[in-house]
Formats: sequence, structure tokens, C-alpha cells
Amino acid sequence: MSSPVDPKERFYRQFQISVTTIRDKILNLPNIATVGGERQDAIENILTRLSRLSNEVADASDYVPAYDQRNYTEAVKALREGLDEARAKLAPKSRFQFKPRPTASAATTTAAPAASTNGADARRNPNQSTASSSHPAAPSTLPPVEEAPDGKDYNAEISHSSGSIVRKPSFSSAKSIAISNHAGLQIILPSTAAGATSAGQLTGLRRCIVDLSAPTKATPFSTLALRNIEGSLVVAGQTDGAVHITGVKNSVLVVVSRQVRIHECENVDLYLYCVSHPIIEDCKGLRFAPASGCYTTEKQKGETNQWDQVDDFKWLKAGVQSPNWSVLPEEGRILEEDWGNYASEGSSGESIDEVLGKLCPRGVA
Repeated sequence: MSSPVDPKERFYRQFQISVTTIRDKILNLPNIATVGGERQDAIENILTRLSRLSNEVADASDYVPAYDQRNYTEAVKALREGLDEARAKLAPKSRFQFKPRPTASAATTTAAPAASTNGADARRNPNQSTASSSHPAAPSTLPPVEEAPDGKDYNAEISHSSGSIVRKPSFSSAKSIAISNHAGLQIILPSTAAGATSAGQLTGLRRCIVDLSAPTKATPFSTLALRNIEGSLVVAGQTDGAVHITGVKNSVLVVVSRQVRIHECENVDLYLYCVSHPIIEDCKGLRFAPASGCYTTEKQKGETNQWDQVDDFKWLKAGVQSPNWSVLPEEGRILEEDWGNYASEGSSGESIDEVLGKLCPRGVA
């Protein structure tokens, strides 16, 4: 007699099927004729499915953990944004018209209401678009980072350490991890940082080698953001929720996560484990390969890794490969046995620049 399926796992499977179905329908919109309102009917069908899926996520709150529910909500929002972008591209172009130039008095009159809507503009979130939209603006991709209870500034400690270029910040009294604005360093998180993985972010790194894997073997990040990183190697470790990657260039990333969203990245090799379709937007020169087995768990090795099922939300030609990403050829991949040499302290016997010069897809700027 088969054992009953856990409701969280059952919902996850159903959710992935729904997401794939809706995404395929969005990608197929350009192929649907506008005659007879067929395309509009397809859009209405997608909107209905999105509404139903959003309600299902809300109804699952009784048995789905909060961080999973946030990830599901983000996935639905991403689909809505993808639909909005597709509709904008497919909308008929308006005919050009000459408009009379406003007089100085008219310009002053029309500008006044925008500046005095009872302080509404002043209270608006700076990340929120001023354009009219049926969906709220996407929140910042950076997760909140809390200060250490003892007030210790680990980031300053990384900057001011002397001697070796290798840094091992303990984060032993922190609740989350924030590493920012460093160049030419090798940063290795020890296992003592396992209590600080409620959230993580790496920002503003250049020519760095970063290994976050040790503490996340015991307690994975709930969310992780990688932002504005150039010419670096980052082993991001395990993340239970979503990983947001923004503004990364000429780098190598190892990511193990349930959901990955990649924005505005260029010339990046991603060694990936992901149980859902990776999503890219406004990217070019991305190459994907499966994450090394040394960074995945035994359970994950038995699951389906969708590292090469990439969806480009800015490429909506169904059946045509996006030019913005490709599969990294096997002969160009880092070998399984070499990962420890490159990510561990001094294992390769080479300098940081020598290692990065070999690995980064377009060299180190």
C-alpha cells in the first residue's frame, strides 16, 4: 500500500504544472491570430488561470510554510509581469500625431496637480513605478538583513582585516549575512555562520572568490540575493527559497535553489541546481551547466534538476531558442574534482587573479 503524499509536496507539484502551463500560454501568444478576438480570449484565459492560482496559494497557507508561500506568490507575480510585457509588445503601435506645444501657463497648470496630490508622491515607495498598472510594482530583490545582536559589524571586519587576503567572517552572533563592497578578496564562510542564514546578500563585489557552502549544508538560506558582482567566482551554497541574481557580469556562479530569477546579467557561467524553470530577463551571454554533486544533497540527487529548462521572459518566440543563453559545453566546464581547488583557501596554489582569469567567461575587468 502506497504512503499518502505530503500535502506540501502535492501542492508543490500541482503548482509547478500550473506555472508551466501558464508560461507556455504566455510564450505562445505571438502565434495566436488577432482576428475574431482569439488572442484576447487567450489573454483572458491566462488571467483566469493566474487568479485561480493566486487563490490556491492563499488557500494553501494552512499547510505551506511561510517562506514557501512567499516564493509561490513571487512566482505568480513573475507570470503576471511576463504577461504584461507580452501584451505590451503585442499591442498595436499608435499612429504618430503632431501635438500642439503647450504654452508656459498651460504647462504650469498641468504640472501643478502632479506636484500636490496631498503628499501622495512623497509617500510613494521609491521602488514603485509611477506608471498606471493593474499589478503592484515588484519589491526590492534584496532580502532584509538584520544587525548582529551584539552590534558587531562583520562587513567592516572583512574590510579592515590585515595580512592574508583570505577572510573567514564567523557571523556567529548575526541572524543574516550581508557581504558588500570588496575587491580582490577570498571570502569563506565557516560553519559557525549556520545561525545567520535566515537571509543573505552579496553586493558590490569585484575580483573576489566567495564560498558560502559550509554553513548552508546544515541550514540553507531562506532567500539569497546576488547583486552588482563582476569578475568573481561565487559558490552560493544551499537556498531553500528563491535566489535573485541582478547585475552580475563576467563571473562564475554555483547556485542550488528551488527557484532562480536572473536579471540584467552578462557573460556569466551558472552551475545550477533548480527544481523549477530558471527565469532570465534582460540578460545576454549566459551559459548553464549542472551544479557539481559536491554542492547538492543525496535527496537532491534523486530529484529532477531543471538547470537547462531556462525561460527567457524577454524572448517570446515559441519554439525558437533564445540567443541570450546557451548550454555550457562539457569540455568547457569545471571538473568535479577541481571545485575544491578553486573555492578552498589556497588549494590551487594560484593567486585570485590567476584563478579568475581561467574561470571567468570573458576574463577579469
